[in-house]
Amino acid sequence: MSANPAASDSAYPSPGRSTARWWQNEDWLAVLAALPVLIAVAGGWMPKMPSMGWSGAAEAGKAFSMDNLGLSAVLLIVFLAISVLALAPSLGRRSLRFLGGATVVFVLGWLSHWVAGNAAVKAWGIEYVVFALLIGMIWSHLLPVPEWLREAVRTEFFIKVGIVLLGATILLQEMLKAGLPGLIQGALVIPVVWYACFFIAKKLKVDDEFGVMLSTAVSICGVSAAIAACGAIQGDRKKLSYVTSIVLICAVPMMILMPVAVQKLGLSEAVGGAWIGGTLDTSGSVAAATEQVGKDATKVGVIVKLSQNVLIGVAAFVLSIWWTMRGGEGGAGKREKPSVGVIWERFPKFVIGFVIASIVFSYFVPATVAEAASKPLKGLREVWFAAAFVCIGLETRLGELFSLGGGRPAAAFLGGQVFNILWTLILALWLFGR
Repeated sequence: MSANPAASDSAYPSPGRSTARWWQNEDWLAVLAALPVLIAVAGGWMPKMPSMGWSGAAEAGKAFSMDNLGLSAVLLIVFLAISVLALAPSLGRRSLRFLGGATVVFVLGWLSHWVAGNAAVKAWGIEYVVFALLIGMIWSHLLPVPEWLREAVRTEFFIKVGIVLLGATILLQEMLKAGLPGLIQGALVIPVVWYACFFIAKKLKVDDEFGVMLSTAVSICGVSAAIAACGAIQGDRKKLSYVTSIVLICAVPMMILMPVAVQKLGLSEAVGGAWIGGTLDTSGSVAAATEQVGKDATKVGVIVKLSQNVLIGVAAFVLSIWWTMRGGEGGAGKREKPSVGVIWERFPKFVIGFVIASIVFSYFVPATVAEAASKPLKGLREVWFAAAFVCIGLETRLGELFSLGGGRPAAAFLGGQVFNILWTLILALWLFGR
């Protein structure tokens, strides 16, 4: 990688997971940061999200209205207060610098939502994380990245807070009510497609760290799954940005072509929805594509996609143990079986927060509250995810991003996606073609 200081880990400090002190362990800190948000929402706090939708130059300024900016200011205060309180033990006297930098990161993330809110951009299925990454990279290429801004580049912490919040939106009982076939399809798609993509990556001589993130993204649910996999194996954030980019780029033509394929093949709405839900890698693209097929397709597609989302925590848990047992990258390092203590030390603790949040909101929070909380929790989660991808952009050089792997990771992803399309079609015909 480049010697540019803006891309070095030392230039962008973050509380490491290896430290013995839990209050300096970013996994626990992410859970701690998400906790007050989850408690407040479970208690009935439903923050209103700013409206970011617009179409055409005449509506471009809608997001900058006083009401919208007021709602955004509330989110900024929540974001800053929770983040600085959680990170305070590791920040110490640098807290003020962090607050200044985090404010800039939030504003850049807010701009990514504004760009993604354009009707034409939505029609193409391009999500805010792409623009967050691009905006961060534009800053890092054209403007200096001062120390006070570097202090706020806490990529993994922001990602992990977002994943814990994601857990609260996955209601297990709704998945069970929605239909067993969707859960069966998810359970059969994930391991088979994951192995197929990882096998292709190995044949193309893609490194194992890249292969894990690519395979998890293809087999589960794209961006969120890749983020969880990166956290589970303590992966390279530049590789994560690459995987995220290719996932979202690939989703655009699939979103357009798959509804056409459903019609040309004469598939029923249920089969078409299950096929699309199991292959497209973002929930937004699934909804957009299945709406072109019909209402039944949308219902089934969303169920299948959410069924796969449920398994993010399980996948991260399995990956972390497997990665530790094989000795990390390439599996050539530590061949001996590590102790239970080592496995626990390397285990991504934010997954525990994800699972507990899902269980609590599924079974211990009133159903009406849990359902109503889905939209604000999604908005709050996207605040932290946008911040994370702005940070990735700030520490990534464009040349590095496109030179990673010499095109082989992209080929592995596409090969895995082709297998995914075929395997998922077979399962959709079997489970929903009755």
